[in-house]
Amino acid sequence: MFERIEAIENRFEELNMRLTDPSVINDQELYLKLMKEHSELSEIVEKFREYKAFVTTLEEARQMREENSDPELAEMIDAEIEEASSGIERTERELKILLMPKDPNDEKDVIVEIRSGAGGEEAALFAAVLFRMYTHYAEARGWTVSIIDSNPTEIGGFKEIVFEIEGKGAYSRLKFESGVHRVQRVPTTESSGRIHTSTATVAVLPEADDVPEVDINPNDIEVDTYRASGAGGQHVNKTSSAIRITHLPSGIVVTCQDQRSQHKNRDKAMRVLKARLYEIEMQKHTSDIAENRKSQVGTGDRSERIRTYNFPQRRVTDHRIGFTMYRIEDFVNGDIDEVIDALITTDQASRLAGEED
Repeated sequence: MFERIEAIENRFEELNMRLTDPSVINDQELYLKLMKEHSELSEIVEKFREYKAFVTTLEEARQMREENSDPELAEMIDAEIEEASSGIERTERELKILLMPKDPNDEKDVIVEIRSGAGGEEAALFAAVLFRMYTHYAEARGWTVSIIDSNPTEIGGFKEIVFEIEGKGAYSRLKFESGVHRVQRVPTTESSGRIHTSTATVAVLPEADDVPEVDINPNDIEVDTYRASGAGGQHVNKTSSAIRITHLPSGIVVTCQDQRSQHKNRDKAMRVLKARLYEIEMQKHTSDIAENRKSQVGTGDRSERIRTYNFPQRRVTDHRIGFTMYRIEDFVNGDIDEVIDALITTDQASRLAGEED
């Protein structure tokens, strides 16, 4: 492993030199290509240098320990040895994670689909809660959110909402959100104060633009136009700008009515169709790997129950990793990093264990 990292460090230093070369700076295409490679290698190099610093500290402290008999000083040196040893162990593990093959979709934008499940109007209201949660999370990270299609209810819920989140690393942060989300709370429409259980389904799809596996034959799709409408059947506009695309081989149907322009709606609908077809291809490629993994944070299957939001107890529980927190108000307002970080850490540990077997 360390031979490989040393080669990466040598390449990093070479890139440092080349990026100051005027002939490279004047070649924008080459310069951007080398900058991208430099950026990708920098985290590994920085971590390797941190590792080497701990190794040096440990060697020096052990030598001092052998040469010194002062009990008070020996205690300080022992503490330094323990800290350096712990640092070596931590950074070595982090280096192994950094060297693991990366998910090629991690840096992509995402399309998120939320659909109300069991629970009628309350499920639709919960779908709206999830939409706001992801919107607040995206905005806090400087990402942009745009609605592609929605089917709102008259009291503020969504039977279905499809939206796009654009931002660096969006898929890497949100990919484990796919599955069934369950809510337990007293609905605003409930007069007797009984707690109801409802569900909503979330699907997170990486944007699939320019992916060879999803090259769509124009003869395989049917495109229909219709008038966009809002809650209660109210017309959003009087022109037939909404688009419905049916992919005949798979039977997938995609609609988009958020934009007033028929052209923009068609473009967005095609992006959703590509993302769904890409998801099918991904599932084919990863199903065998997932089955062989010792543990995993989930298959991404839309039918898998992944999380419960219990409002009376102020509790959020992620069932895949047994993670529970009691800050539900903060969580549904977009403060979800603690759970996302735990899911990513669990997935990394699982993949690391698989590589070490």
